[in-house]
Amino acid sequence: MSRRTGKPSYQLPTPDTGRRRTARLAVIVVAVGLAALLVGGVAGYAANRPDGVESAAADIRKAEVQRDSQQIVELTATARRLSKEVAPILTALRAVASTGEQPGLEQARQWQQTMLRAAAPFADTPSGTTATNVARGGLRGAVEQASLAVETYLLAITGPPTQRAALTALAKRQAAQAEAAWSVAATQLDQVNVDAGQGHQHVYLEGGDGAATHDGAAEGSGG
Repeated sequence: MSRRTGKPSYQLPTPDTGRRRTARLAVIVVAVGLAALLVGGVAGYAANRPDGVESAAADIRKAEVQRDSQQIVELTATARRLSKEVAPILTALRAVASTGEQPGLEQARQWQQTMLRAAAPFADTPSGTTATNVARGGLRGAVEQASLAVETYLLAITGPPTQRAALTALAKRQAAQAEAAWSVAATQLDQVNVDAGQGHQHVYLEGGDGAATHDGAAEGSGG
């Protein structure tokens, strides 16, 4: 009886090494892909997440916008109030005749006090955005020019009679320049109000003869 022996090695089933290699490769590819997605996600989050500096800068910008909006509201209210006080003075100065009957010293002194009060809000003004600063500076310049016109007229009626006509004419020109300067500043102030979302705000001098005038837009529209 012959002894049983195992099959020769050449008759044993050959291991499917190709499949195993393919499976291992697939696992590696999947692992690399997942790692890449993880790294990319972390990098994207880190890139898009606002850091402390950006967050602080955003807070500063928001505070500046709010502060400037408040300044615009306050400046508009001041300009509206002053326009009612300054306009009659400039209108009267432009109407003064170089000779003949003229407003007297008492009237001129009253104008002088009014202009001193008008200049007070611009004595210590805050700094805002460039556009708001331009509007404020324009109004301040217009008030200063109007004050100069009043001072010149005071010189005209208190100085030598021989200089009265020339000084009165100079005061009238200064009054016209003050009106023109105010109209430019009022146009700038109107624009910053629109840009700030508060709509058109017209603070032009009533009866003024400035270069810039009301644009015809409804008050508060365009905001």
